[in-house]
Amino acid sequence: QVQLVESGGGLVQAGGSLRLSCAASGLIFSNVFMAWFRQGPGKEREFVAGVRSGGSSLMYLDSVKGRFTISRDNAKNTVYLQMNSLKPEDTAVYYCAAKYWTASRNVDDYRYWGQGTQVTVSS
Repeated sequence: QVQLVESGGGLVQAGGSLRLSCAASGLIFSNVFMAWFRQGPGKEREFVAGVRSGGSSLMYLDSVKGRFTISRDNAKNTVYLQMNSLKPEDTAVYYCAAKYWTASRNVDDYRYWGQGTQVTVSS
């Protein structure tokens, strides 16, 4: 049974930082592409960042480039999202997602999802 469990969300002031973690189980972690998505109030779920199994290929939403960093630790079956210089428009529920093999920004391509963690950025 696949489980993705996010942690690290919370309330932060604009300009602050948060680090999200996603612990995976039930997957062959070294074979999966890991991603973070987010869904703001009244908005569709959107791709934020993704990382290939080797950790060397990174993908980002344009609006978070230079502020967010995705990384993974295959020994711990965990993926991270370091979020710096947070803005009120980053407020959303953040979801960890996984798919085997190929990279994708498309929400419909992901079979495995976490329950989500709320990030709220106050102005």
